[in-house]
Amino acid sequence: MLGVSPDSVSSHQKFIQKHTLSIDLLSDPEHNMLKFYNAWGKKKMYGKEYEGVIRSTVVIDPNGILRLAWPKAKAKGHASEVLTELKKLSE
Repeated sequence: MLGVSPDSVSSHQKFIQKHTLSIDLLSDPEHNMLKFYNAWGKKKMYGKEYEGVIRSTVVIDPNGILRLAWPKAKAKGHASEVLTELKKLSE
């Protein structure tokens, strides 16, 4: 499992330690991977438009095939939804 954000490697290391994560976080300061998966783009907050990370989840199988995607995923309940769908894939 991988996570991607434009944050620095050192920032990722601190985040992993703080939250005792067991996943790898990739640094993408140029937004190349984020743009490839449509996870970087225009957002709005309080009427202001800006560019940023669009929370998204993709599941790619060992052969590199995109199996599941959640563009613009909401944080609440998302992890359990992903687990449910992953279990279905493994049946």
